[in-house]
Amino acid sequence: MSFGGPQWPQEPQQQGQQGQQGYGQQQPQHGYGYPPPQQQPGYGQQPPPWQQPQGGGDGTPDWGALADASAAGSRRRRKLLIAGGVVATLAVGALVATAVVATNKKNDEAKNGGPTPTGSVTATASPTPAPTFSSVAPPPPPDPKDYITDPKKDTAPLTAEGLFPGTKLTMFGRPYKKGATSATTNCASVTSGGLGSVLQKNGCERVLRATYVKDGVAITVGVAVFPSEKAALAAKKQATGGIAPLAGKGVGTFCHATVCLRRANSVGRYAYFTQGGFANGKKVTTKDKPVFTASDDLGTFVFNQIYARGKSQAKAAAAASAPPR
Repeated sequence: MSFGGPQWPQEPQQQGQQGQQGYGQQQPQHGYGYPPPQQQPGYGQQPPPWQQPQGGGDGTPDWGALADASAAGSRRRRKLLIAGGVVATLAVGALVATAVVATNKKNDEAKNGGPTPTGSVTATASPTPAPTFSSVAPPPPPDPKDYITDPKKDTAPLTAEGLFPGTKLTMFGRPYKKGATSATTNCASVTSGGLGSVLQKNGCERVLRATYVKDGVAITVGVAVFPSEKAALAAKKQATGGIAPLAGKGVGTFCHATVCLRRANSVGRYAYFTQGGFANGKKVTTKDKPVFTASDDLGTFVFNQIYARGKSQAKAAAAASAPPR
């Protein structure tokens, strides 16, 4: 936005009147008076202009008329001088007004952070680039199951204390106290019945165990690690016998020469087995719901722990492959 300055005044027109002459050019008026002493022209001769009869018939100059003409010329000259002064004053005033407008405009712009860009500036400025999107879809996030299935990816440390942390666990509001734990690469040595041969046949690499107790019910859970998901699934399907109960740390011998509940399952390259019964050696029947509930809780807990292992490794891999910000 621009601001126009004041309009400059037009040049004043000269105030001379038509038919009038300047000072010293006033036509002589006839009047009465006496001529100055000078030689009179002879008979038949035209007297010179200054001796022409002016005023009275006796040729005397009209001194009053001449004085009036002189005064009128002085008045006209004063009027011209006054008019010229007014014009000069108007011009100076216009200049001062323009300077004030310009100064105020400059101060406003500085106070407000500068003038708003005009249309021409906007037209010549570089346009804001539109956001661009890659036509290549980003890769999907890693699947946690890939990291508990492929031994090349499943490289995080694996220990009994890491898989069975703490001194107790709570599942669905039911607390279980943890007893002894163990880990071995001799898979068959921690089994009973025909499970040892099944684990060996399918390439078992390690077995990690832990025992939990609640309200007189003791459960041992064993996790067997295999080189592939296929091997773990085969061990689950072929399972017979069971994982050997693990006593210690306040838990006595259980599931010895009695009936206990045995179960098997698998996820990824891990197969897991539970064996639960009464700590006092009582035989388990189908009516003993606390044993079945404890078996379900420990099986769910182990599944969650194995899946959490895969999720943690997948998250770390995604963070490592993300482009730097």
